[in-house]
Amino acid sequence: MGNIVAIVGRPNVGKSTFFNRMVGGRHAIVDGVAGVTRDRIYGKSDWNGIEFSIIDTGGFVVNSDDVFEEEIRKQVHLAIDEADSIVFIVDVRTGITDMDMSVANILRRTSKPVHLVVNKVDNNDLRLEANEFYSLGLGDPWCVSAISGSGTGDLLDEVVKNFSNAEEEEAEEEEIPRIAVVGRPNVGKSSLINALVGEERNIVTSVAGTTRDAIDSRYQKFGFDFVIVDTAGLRRKTKVKEDLEFYSVLRSVRAIESSDVCLLLIDATRGIEGQDMNIFSLINRNKKGVVIVVNKWDLIEKSNKSVELFTSQIKERIAPFQDVPIIFSSALTKQRIHKVLETAMEVYNNRKQRIATSKLNEFLQEAIEIKTPPAYKGKFIKIKYVTQLPTHAPSFAFFCNLPQYIREPYKRYMENKLREKFNFSGVPIQLYFRPKS
Repeated sequence: MGNIVAIVGRPNVGKSTFFNRMVGGRHAIVDGVAGVTRDRIYGKSDWNGIEFSIIDTGGFVVNSDDVFEEEIRKQVHLAIDEADSIVFIVDVRTGITDMDMSVANILRRTSKPVHLVVNKVDNNDLRLEANEFYSLGLGDPWCVSAISGSGTGDLLDEVVKNFSNAEEEEAEEEEIPRIAVVGRPNVGKSSLINALVGEERNIVTSVAGTTRDAIDSRYQKFGFDFVIVDTAGLRRKTKVKEDLEFYSVLRSVRAIESSDVCLLLIDATRGIEGQDMNIFSLINRNKKGVVIVVNKWDLIEKSNKSVELFTSQIKERIAPFQDVPIIFSSALTKQRIHKVLETAMEVYNNRKQRIATSKLNEFLQEAIEIKTPPAYKGKFIKIKYVTQLPTHAPSFAFFCNLPQYIREPYKRYMENKLREKFNFSGVPIQLYFRPKS
């Protein structure tokens, strides 16, 4: 499972500023994903080699008619249920409010780590004023300034102290593939699950779910054996009006992070839309395998070029990562649903494959003979050898004399040649160019 940090607190204490600092303020931190619910509400972060997800809960009530205590309380309960660690932000300039007290009363009852963060502490006088927050009963307050970044490093040291390394954890888990069914609401996710397991439910054994709305089922039929996760739909910002939607979004995020392969369902009657692209980006950034399933294909008036045109439209939108299986299916008529499962397992195996260094270097020589790295600033680049890194998703290290002069077009060329030689269909791969004299 991924490490998830939830930021809670009343409005206007600096939650979003703190969030932006975490996902964009350091070189080692990956950019946030825009558009899962609103811009930069969800981000991937890294501190001291430990990756974690960070979620700003406050943004989910901006469209609500009621941004008062009850809404905040619901979000705190959500954070307790779903997050692995909670950052509770208060404002030193306004002091303790009734809403702060209400949140603190809930957080004191949880066994999960709670980090009390006093924001906007920009000088020593304000640091002294932060002492009043001891009365919340949540231990020592962490004095930070989200705008300047002061104090955030020490805080992150504490936040990640008990987090696990995702790659080590994945290696220790039982080798049963996990397939998450994701997509916008009403694209047919539950219908697809029911088509697969609904008639012979005795073949499916229940697995304890990580959440109430992301339902795990063990699928053992027709030679397949994997865990399939049905998630609530992800909606764009104008649709996320109440905290119930927030439950759906966060649980879908967790389902993606804990999966090996994601089945991204697209509604054939609507085509690929912006929110589909946001989910695809989320899958890609988490380095998960992906199969695009165009559902409700039975509702489309077809010509002999329908599949070709639809495929072309999808690949144009998902570029540059176009090596993705696309299956046209119907959960209602069960058209190609077993093809969906077969393809998902193929992508799972593609993601798990290990390629011998000797084979990789044979490939490298062939690729260089076809196209050598172009000289840059009068310097000639020589790639000496390549090896696959021991990571949970396929990553390759190319050792060369001047890695800083390898330009993006050549990186793209080398990735495409890798995909031609070895089957990485549906799997994001990463290439690193490192110095070797």
